[in-house]
Amino acid sequence: MEAQRALTRQVGDRVRESQEALVEGLVQDIRAQIGALDQEAAARSLLEASITENVVAAINFLRQGIDPDQLEAPTAALAYARVLAQRDVPQSALIRAYRIGHQRFLDHTFALLDDLPVADRVPVCVELVRLSGQFIDLICEQVGRTYERERDRWVASRSGVRQRWVTDLLGGGPVDRAAAARALRYPLDAVHLACTLWPAARMTSFDLVAAVDDVRGHVVSVLGARAALVVPTDEYEARLWLALPGPPNAPASPSSSTSASASASASAPGYLGAPEGSPLHAAFGRPGAGLGGFRTSARQAARIREILGTRLGSGAAAAPLWVHYDQAAPVALMAGDLPAVRDFVTSTLGALAAAGAREAVLRDTLRVFLDRHRGHAATARAMSLHRNSVQYRVHRATALLPHGERDLADDFNVRAALLAVHWLGDAVLATGS
Repeated sequence: MEAQRALTRQVGDRVRESQEALVEGLVQDIRAQIGALDQEAAARSLLEASITENVVAAINFLRQGIDPDQLEAPTAALAYARVLAQRDVPQSALIRAYRIGHQRFLDHTFALLDDLPVADRVPVCVELVRLSGQFIDLICEQVGRTYERERDRWVASRSGVRQRWVTDLLGGGPVDRAAAARALRYPLDAVHLACTLWPAARMTSFDLVAAVDDVRGHVVSVLGARAALVVPTDEYEARLWLALPGPPNAPASPSSSTSASASASASAPGYLGAPEGSPLHAAFGRPGAGLGGFRTSARQAARIREILGTRLGSGAAAAPLWVHYDQAAPVALMAGDLPAVRDFVTSTLGALAAAGAREAVLRDTLRVFLDRHRGHAATARAMSLHRNSVQYRVHRATALLPHGERDLADDFNVRAALLAVHWLGDAVLATGS
């Protein structure tokens, strides 16, 4: 018995050495096989954290012989279950993910046993099946209870009721608009501007609610909105719709704000900006009329939120705090396939797509230069540089393009590639491999 335990610990050690590859494969498998869990960047990050902590817990369960009665589901796994409950993702999708994880864990582990003697291999395999089955059953029971408790709490709350109505409205199917408008206390026949809000730094759910309310008050005041609808997506994110002034058949566009964030105001001075000191990122769609506008603006805001999540996740130094769809619309249309965008960027920009500080400065200068209709003086003013510095940087950036000056004869692809790097950051730069 002690020899079998020693072999099980040895297998646990081997799995720990290949843990990173196991987690990466699991994330890919679950996203590919369970569409309900293949969500935006923030939710994918929670999924990866849950998988990572579950794998670590499973390895420790094998190596340390933990008493099953003392086994507790990882914190990230419970947090992910709560988020799925808040987002109305079926519990069956969560449990199926654990079953896929269980099978892949066993496949990965069995592949590490080839060098064991046959006499040892069979009993170890039996023990691995027993222990892993015990582990997955206990963890599924705990995350299932957490999901159910959170689902009951969320649905019973006013936020949960609002979210269910909004889910129906965004689903595209038939819905009683009059009943929805009454339940939400929000006019669905208006011109809508949708926004997704999430913390720029770690904060409690209580602080997030207060910050979202501050933003709601700010944008209602700046835009003169007829009404505002706030619906938490989960405890880390909220959606906001504004019913803009004016008749629904005359779509308006957001007015300017004197407190616009530096990055947003530099590239789009007419866009709504963040109140000073706001701790929230914000992604805005375009204004749109009626239920169609309600849906489309929300969809566009979600795409911008995805872009900013990619940019922040890639380690970009300073993503703009508040971003509007029109500022990054072309990137929003192509950001769903990052490997394809990376191929486009690297083939279009050549050496200028290298992930270095020097190349980043040159890319930014060339982007602003082309955006200012190749005006050296206008670029110098926009970037607070001397005209000679602009000329030097543009010359150096152009020299790094695959065909030099010839690539700027028709600069559409170069401008698109520069815009993609500007919004998506290192995620679309050359990997160096």
